[in-house]
Amino acid sequence: MDEFVTVNVSKNTPAVTPLDAVPTLDPAVLDTAGVRAAEEFVVAGTPANTARSYASALRYWAAWYALRYGQTFGSGPLPVAVATQFVLDHLERQTKTGLAIELPPALDARLVELGTKAQPGPLAYSTVGHRLAVLAKWHRLRGWDSPTDDHRLKTLLAKARKAQARRGVAVRKKTAAIAEPLQAMLATCTDGVRGLRDRALLLLAWSGGGRRRSEVVGLQVTDLRPLDAATWVYALGTTKTDTSGVRREKPLKGDAVVALQAWLEASQLQDGPLFRRLFRGGRVGRTALTADQVARIVQRRARLAGVSGDWAAHSLRSGFVTEAGRQGVPLGEVMALTEHRGLATVMGYFQAGALLSSHATNLLRANSSEAMPKSARPE
Repeated sequence: MDEFVTVNVSKNTPAVTPLDAVPTLDPAVLDTAGVRAAEEFVVAGTPANTARSYASALRYWAAWYALRYGQTFGSGPLPVAVATQFVLDHLERQTKTGLAIELPPALDARLVELGTKAQPGPLAYSTVGHRLAVLAKWHRLRGWDSPTDDHRLKTLLAKARKAQARRGVAVRKKTAAIAEPLQAMLATCTDGVRGLRDRALLLLAWSGGGRRRSEVVGLQVTDLRPLDAATWVYALGTTKTDTSGVRREKPLKGDAVVALQAWLEASQLQDGPLFRRLFRGGRVGRTALTADQVARIVQRRARLAGVSGDWAAHSLRSGFVTEAGRQGVPLGEVMALTEHRGLATVMGYFQAGALLSSHATNLLRANSSEAMPKSARPE
């Protein structure tokens, strides 16, 4: 290392002069072509669902900023005051006269007219948080300091969340499909080819480690590989949390294998997307299901099964983790299957499942049974 440091670069490097035909670059600033190339890499490496979500958030920022400040969004970094005003404009707070937001009604109505907002009124805390996260990402990609890093804004958000919690505003989560509602959904999958497809999809997404909907629709027939009659593996490539592109195999056993065999036999698929659109008469299409269609399949099966809840494709992922906690599966094994990066999200579902089978919820009954004569104890 010392020898490397003491090398005289100018002495050992031949003289090099710029080419007249190629303009030189400013080493302190990425040129326009470089910015475009970097953005193309970012777009190509971002999952489609995430890209759509980011694009929608940035469209909203552009419309709101133009209406609120009369300026074009994107010409430079936003001050902390702008991000703070965004929070005040969209999060509902208690005032002496009732609940209110700072966004003028005329601007609110205009945002709805433009199609950037679904309906007038406040946004959910989670929506505001997501739009601030997108703003932060957008700033960092351009080498700008993000206003979301300011401690005053972070304090405001923390206090706003506490204020909403005191008012009883709960953070909405999709219903977790634990074993019982999942079995009820599977019981509805008796409607021919559609039922075979939906049963295979539900079981792979749930039993295969709580797969994300983007992972489900990205699976190819050739990603499946049988090990024996009762055990298959399927391969995951690039996912939301693993962008290395290295293929990782996950196991499938029992009912999931049987369901996949039935679907492949009925569909006669040899390659291409594993889960596809269906047409009248059970004809199997060529194109893969979309992520939204996976969500609609879960919702339809829940409706047919008569199980109440706020169902979505994510219900399969959260339900798998919750059920694993309920059955005492070690957390490390669960995370190896789900590929959650952080503990925070997975622990919430895992602990909720563990509590479902906890003796702590039945202490009075246990104590009463011990105190009763054997003949009087419940069977």
